[in-house]
Amino acid sequence: MPDRRGGGVASYPRRVKILLTGAAGFIGGHVSEALHASGHDVIGFDLRTGADVRDGTALEEPLGRVDAVVHQAAKVGLGVDVADLPGYASVNVYGTAVLLAAMARHGVARLVLASSMVVYGEGAYDCADHGRVRPGPRAATDLDRGSFEPRCPRCDAQVVSAVVDEYAPMDPRNAYATTKLAQEHLAANWARETGGTAVALRYHNVYGPRMPRDTPYAGVAAIFRSALEAGRAPRVFEDGGQRRDFVHVRDVARATVAALGGGKPGSLAAYNVASGEPHTVGEMAEALAEWRGGPAPVITGEYRLGDVRHVVASPERTRRELGFTAEIGFAEGMKEFATAPLG
Repeated sequence: MPDRRGGGVASYPRRVKILLTGAAGFIGGHVSEALHASGHDVIGFDLRTGADVRDGTALEEPLGRVDAVVHQAAKVGLGVDVADLPGYASVNVYGTAVLLAAMARHGVARLVLASSMVVYGEGAYDCADHGRVRPGPRAATDLDRGSFEPRCPRCDAQVVSAVVDEYAPMDPRNAYATTKLAQEHLAANWARETGGTAVALRYHNVYGPRMPRDTPYAGVAAIFRSALEAGRAPRVFEDGGQRRDFVHVRDVARATVAALGGGKPGSLAAYNVASGEPHTVGEMAEALAEWRGGPAPVITGEYRLGDVRHVVASPERTRRELGFTAEIGFAEGMKEFATAPLG
């Protein structure tokens, strides 16, 4: 669980040496640029260049030269089916465990972990009669008939979406989410046993230049953007009313740099990284189509059982303790992303 103690705005020495795993990835590449711009020395470590976090031997030399680790390496996306489970567990869970054990051997005492909003499952909801509630997974029978909104688990009444803070119960709904939560637990174990400082950044829906092209593991922003680039209409699942917080990758990179000064020794502190400006998936598809010049999105009514309906973040703790506030608004970011190069 995250450390609940308060604190002032984060600060950290001007120049430190950092091992950045996943340095060649979408977010990792932007984080690398932001770290360099902030005056830090960065050693990149990425599977694309033959460096695997599951290989403890490969970690020995770079960990002997750094003050902190920013851990971005992960298998991402919701996956295709249960056949993906071993891959997610191997890369995300076992790989993180190997990294943390190696950090302990070398006395590297600061970790910034790329976590995700998916650890929450469904977002927070309020029922008129029962207050704050946490709906369970939506039933396939409801989704089949186009009933997409969660209902109160106690009285089955309609509920209203509310913001999720870092102390909301965890409820991962797919392999990726489960392994991201496992990473947080492992990081917390490492911090308690070594006295190290761990910060988990729960990135919300990240988008921006160099986002990976359309694959089964891509985020919805990349899927829509790839369709438009190919001259196809974005296919919007459900009714397009799913609410998310879309946060630009350059803001995410800034938050990651700020997190080097966050947390407290011996514990893990979790922070939402979000814009604070929620929009629906349908609105995102419309904005991208408008700035790209069409074609217009198509609402399909299809669904994926691993998806959740609404996840809207509270960025307050991140602002208060890390001094981070997103700078790139939805309209500005989507205008850029509509024509930006993909990875």
